[in-house]
Amino acid sequence: MNKLRPVGVIGTGKYVPEKILTNKDLEEIVETSDEWIVSRTGIQERHIAAPEQATSDLAYEAAVKALESAGMTAQDLDLIIVATVTPDMAFPSTACILQDKLGAKGAAAFDLSAACSGFVYGLATATSFIKTGIYNNALIIGADCLSRITDYTDRNTCVLFGDGAGAVVIGEVPEGRGFQSFDLGAEGAGGTLLKLEAGGSRLPASTDTLENKQHYIYMNGREVFKFAVRVMGTATVDVLEKAGMSKDDIDLFVPHQANIRIIQSAMQRLDLPEEKVVINVNKYANTSAASIPLALVEAAEEGRMKEGDRVLMVGFGGGLTWGASVLIW
Repeated sequence: MNKLRPVGVIGTGKYVPEKILTNKDLEEIVETSDEWIVSRTGIQERHIAAPEQATSDLAYEAAVKALESAGMTAQDLDLIIVATVTPDMAFPSTACILQDKLGAKGAAAFDLSAACSGFVYGLATATSFIKTGIYNNALIIGADCLSRITDYTDRNTCVLFGDGAGAVVIGEVPEGRGFQSFDLGAEGAGGTLLKLEAGGSRLPASTDTLENKQHYIYMNGREVFKFAVRVMGTATVDVLEKAGMSKDDIDLFVPHQANIRIIQSAMQRLDLPEEKVVINVNKYANTSAASIPLALVEAAEEGRMKEGDRVLMVGFGGGLTWGASVLIW
């Protein structure tokens, strides 16, 4: 049997649209306040895609930066995975659209749908291909335009979401580095708690689905919060155990950026000081699949990770799903 290759991150890139929607702006749209939003979520602003921008456009900008960071061209790619719940269209996949935009003619390409956990799911999938020698390198992107499926008359949800994209190129790295473990899971029984109901084969678009606002995000915030707090803790413990590590081994914690209270709950459970945690929910809000890669890439750009640091990523999302990974940088 061939020896499995160590796989890690060799390039990073991110992109957020220029337009910023602040809490003050939202005060003009719905009955809410900056104080209310910040105290409950930690969010101060979010980036919103321009009318002419789609998810593939955001993904493209992040991908170009990741390839440049890796010192590679698009022709070097074997695989492209785009994790998203807001594809440009049902088909072709956003990954195929991106493949064409990049000129990555030799790469296989597909979308992956696991909501806010999608980026970690994508990492696990691509790592398996590279570890076993099927491919040599891959581009994994978390990208979403949640503003396109957000109801800006619903004050309970419209304050929570934003748009963005984060990308990494992964490939073989030196022994002892790279991804040490993954923990992926789903709780499909909770799928109705966080959903976009219409537009698929169950409820095709119709005048009724439009009138009933079934093309917008629906979320039972209280129940999703309880799920998130529980699963962020258990997934973190499980993925550390698989890597043969303890919470004391964590050098940097990169959680899904959905709500500051959820992040703080995880920090308390792991007894982590703030300097070991990446928090940017205040700037970007919840960007779904883009959330973890935006936080990871921003941390890399700020020099918060040095060679050999143990990085733990963990997220949760619609499905319901969760995903965690331990990476030695």
